[in-house]
Amino acid sequence: MVVRIERDAPPARTDALETSARAVLEILADDRSLGEGEWARAMTDWQDARIRKVVRRARGAEWRKAVALPGITVVGEGGAEVRVFPPVPLDGWPKELAKLQVSGTDLDDPAEPGPVPEGAPVLWLNPELGMSAGKTMAQTGHGAQLLWWALSDAARKTWREAGFPLAVRTADPARWARLTSSGLPVVRDAGFTEIAPGSCTVVSEYPAVGLAG
Repeated sequence: MVVRIERDAPPARTDALETSARAVLEILADDRSLGEGEWARAMTDWQDARIRKVVRRARGAEWRKAVALPGITVVGEGGAEVRVFPPVPLDGWPKELAKLQVSGTDLDDPAEPGPVPEGAPVLWLNPELGMSAGKTMAQTGHGAQLLWWALSDAARKTWREAGFPLAVRTADPARWARLTSSGLPVVRDAGFTEIAPGSCTVVSEYPAVGLAG
């Protein structure tokens, strides 16, 4: 994924996190990723292996070059822009993406996030981990993907038709303890960057369909 971060107008952190999660859902549900679609083989091979996501940043001409490549751009409610691309091997990145930087994704929220939309799933963040926005975007993408896998076809269809509403929030320690022992989808990081292997980063909750901690 590539997040657009212009110097004079960076996105809010929570908006970027939520938009990255929706971007993953959009590509999972896209017709090109299913059946005989042009991305289907790559998506299947990726999902059959250990799923990895890399988030890089772009601005100006870099962003325009990224948008020209096959993929899906998702715009958040606050204006965050994330481009998600079909998976490729680590050594097979298009040159337009390979040159983009991972660092520099330290984003802030100018105000506290508002209430969770009624009935929307929540991707709960570990309150004890400090991660860059880019790293956290990858984790919320994982959380959205695990939740998608956990849903019935009917629940997926309803969620998709609603535009994939969701919220990303940081759990308080007591809630986090309950969530991680509740049997809900939990993201455990491989530890390639920033945090220790096996760290629990996100728990996905969707009370409206019976997935609640």
